Amino acid sequence: MAIALERLAILTLVLCSASLSGERSLVAQSPTYGVGRPPTAEELKAIDIEVTPDGKGLRPGSSTAAAGKEVYTRRCETCHGPTGTEGPQDVLAGGRGSLATSRPLKTVGSYWPYATTLWDYINRAMPFDHPGTMTTDEIYGVTAYVLYLNGIVKEQDVVSQTTLPRITMPNRDGFVVDPRPDIPILRKKKP
Repeated sequence: MAIALERLAILTLVLCSASLSGERSLVAQSPTYGVGRPPTAEELKAIDIEVTPDGKGLRPGSSTAAAGKEVYTRRCETCHGPTGTEGPQDVLAGGRGSLATSRPLKTVGSYWPYATTLWDYINRAMPFDHPGTMTTDEIYGVTAYVLYLNGIVKEQDVVSQTTLPRITMPNRDGFVVDPRPDIPILRKKKP
């Protein structure tokens, strides 16, 4: 019986070794199919559209809520309503003070902590049926208009790469630091 178990163990080792060496040779001899190529610098730049809360990544440009109203009417009103409160899609305005109630209304003005996030979202995803078709100044205009609908900026305030990160949103301090010990805490450096 001991000899049979010994032979079985040796046979298992031989088969495993053959299997592993076969896998390595299969991987080493995988066909490449000649598909794909590394992206060019221009292609990478075109998709590098991240905008951070401090405004890094915003493109140069500017507009006002007064100018943005026309763009909003033409490109956004069908989904969000004339005042941003009618829908049928997400409500954009109102809801301030409702987060602590039994019926919170999460809008740009009541929930979003950074104005730059609004610009970034519009740039990436709006209008829903034709994302990426607005000019930079149109994006600044619609951003300004939605902020205006929420009482955050005035109609003639210029919203730009410089001014947008400085806008303090009503819920800026409404979020808490993640308390999990495996998540590093990024602290602001004092000037």
